[in-house]
Amino acid sequence: MFLYIQYPSWIHPELFPNIPVLSLIRWYGLMYIFAFSVAYMVLKRLLREGYFDTTEQKNTEDDIFSYITTGIVFLIIGARIFSTLVYDTTGDYWRKPWLIFWPFDEITHKFTGLAGMSYHGGFIGGLLGCIYWCKKHKRPLLKWLDAIAIAIAAGYTFGRLGNFLNGELFGRVTTVPWGMIFPSAQKFSLSQGWVQAIVEKTGLTVAEGVRMVNLPRHPSQLYEAFFEGIFTFIILWTAHKKRFADGVVASFYPICYGTVRFIIEYFREPDANIGYRFSVDPSAHTYLNTSLLNISTGQILCALMILGGIIMAVCCHIRAKKQTAR
Repeated sequence: MFLYIQYPSWIHPELFPNIPVLSLIRWYGLMYIFAFSVAYMVLKRLLREGYFDTTEQKNTEDDIFSYITTGIVFLIIGARIFSTLVYDTTGDYWRKPWLIFWPFDEITHKFTGLAGMSYHGGFIGGLLGCIYWCKKHKRPLLKWLDAIAIAIAAGYTFGRLGNFLNGELFGRVTTVPWGMIFPSAQKFSLSQGWVQAIVEKTGLTVAEGVRMVNLPRHPSQLYEAFFEGIFTFIILWTAHKKRFADGVVASFYPICYGTVRFIIEYFREPDANIGYRFSVDPSAHTYLNTSLLNISTGQILCALMILGGIIMAVCCHIRAKKQTAR
């Protein structure tokens, strides 16, 4: 009995890999378009509900489009800068900062797009973009942050599906029945006892003479797509129906996202070139989960998100009570 799934061979990062011009169109970029489109539709739904309107001001679809477009531009800038300056350990982008937004390979000059985005950088950039727009257009910041939090959660699922279709950001080695073998994952020597044990337990077929094997991994991109996207959206959409004080729903987003992402990080393999930020065993490998005390960069950032969300929720609640008292 086979206790693993082979990554579908028909999936490629490009939509049309065998057609020269169309091969530039990649699933990852298309998923971003889907994500932003879904987020825009959620904002339009809220607009139709009268969510943004006040006694002094009516809002239109143009306002919604301008708002989300500004947020997207800042999001992409933040995601790219964070990815290149925080997660890249080569130092190339610090020495050649113009490469951060250069969409071509420096050596081959082939079009690569902006390969590499950081969620946490995108979160910070998008937040700054929304704050900038609200201040410029004199809109109530907390109320509009509540709306964009719901919209982002709805669209986020597609971003992680894009990672899955790219065959990247997969999880750690596992023996669960839904473990998946990703073509680009690191291979391991059969001479190691733990590798042999996983091969036997999963029923992995190994051709005679093969010494290096590709082991099943957690499809952590799909875990994230569901829990950080759909699950978080359901919570935020339900919360917005409860009519909390302005800003509280927005504060739920970093709390919910940070919590589920912190947990999923135990199943997702951290960047091997960075490893763990804190570890009880300095020699611990990133492709195996040997201790809950091995903490990744993503988990540290998620912990800060959770803390920030809690502080924001408390401040918004206190602010609402003071306004009611007046």
